[in-house]
Amino acid sequence: MTLPRRAHPRPLDIASGRVDLTHGGGGRAMAQLVEELFVAAFDNEALNQRNDQAAFNVPGGRMVMTTDGYVISPLFFPGGDIGSLSVHGTVNDVAMAGARPLSLSAGFIIEEGFPLSDLQRIVQSMAKASKEAGVPVVTGDTKVVEKGKGDGIFITTAGIGMVPPGVEISGNKARPGDAILVSGTMGDHGVAVMSQRESLGFETEILSDSAALHTMVAEMVAAVPGIRVLRDPTRGGLAATLNEIASQSGIGMLMEEALVPVKPQVLGACELLGLDPLYVANEGKLICICAESDAPRLLEIMRAHPLGRDAARIGACREDSHHFVQMKTRMGGNRVVDWLAGEQLPRIC
Repeated sequence: MTLPRRAHPRPLDIASGRVDLTHGGGGRAMAQLVEELFVAAFDNEALNQRNDQAAFNVPGGRMVMTTDGYVISPLFFPGGDIGSLSVHGTVNDVAMAGARPLSLSAGFIIEEGFPLSDLQRIVQSMAKASKEAGVPVVTGDTKVVEKGKGDGIFITTAGIGMVPPGVEISGNKARPGDAILVSGTMGDHGVAVMSQRESLGFETEILSDSAALHTMVAEMVAAVPGIRVLRDPTRGGLAATLNEIASQSGIGMLMEEALVPVKPQVLGACELLGLDPLYVANEGKLICICAESDAPRLLEIMRAHPLGRDAARIGACREDSHHFVQMKTRMGGNRVVDWLAGEQLPRIC
């Protein structure tokens, strides 16, 4: 008896094809989707083993691990998309421990009917960001849900990294008298997304600041291993992140409004949208809290890096049993910069 020859599946119709439930069913269609889209884009030794996990060697020492989910709307925005954002955000979370990011994983939840062309665009953007950062996506997972049970695509990522010996950066290490630094202008990402979401046109295009910060962090940590705190002010922006750190460390903070860098076009857009730039998300900026004596050196390093040219010292930590974050306004008064009540910008990352 002669068995029929197995037919080779036609290549994916990227231009006009759409994701359907068979692409998440564990069969040939799913294998084809993974092979022609994901493996082709991410292509690295660990991923090419085709296992449900990735095995790799790491140097001895302390490791960090992080995980995050990305549900941003719209999926494509000025300066980035959900794919590049998912890489940058996870790399940055690892880097904020002072660690060198090593590897990423990625999980995709895709709604039935999602255009294959959009999926390819997202995956290729993610692969480009991964390669530029030097942090490979070594394992992942794909699921497809019925039409109407999702919202296009959601991405979940995890990242691991190694911490250099002697580095212990944590949100509970800020001390009274420490300097508060930021690596650049606040609010760029959130305003870029909102301008796209609300179909607003601005005379000057506002781009997301989405970027991987680990190379700048590596230079900072090499020069000043004793950095107290690093944090990327994403959801809730500068205000929420400083409140988190103040609570963790049991201190207060005082910043100066005139010292907080905000682009004029971002400030104007915030006024138009009724937003406070202090609470608007960033995806390519960091907060650094350090000993006052280390601040000049760290500012010099940040300003010499392409992603830190607008770095600034914006205030200092101080004794405060209430753990308030306060701001000296341009008018000379003080205001409490409190936790955000509710969510100012939903689905911003």
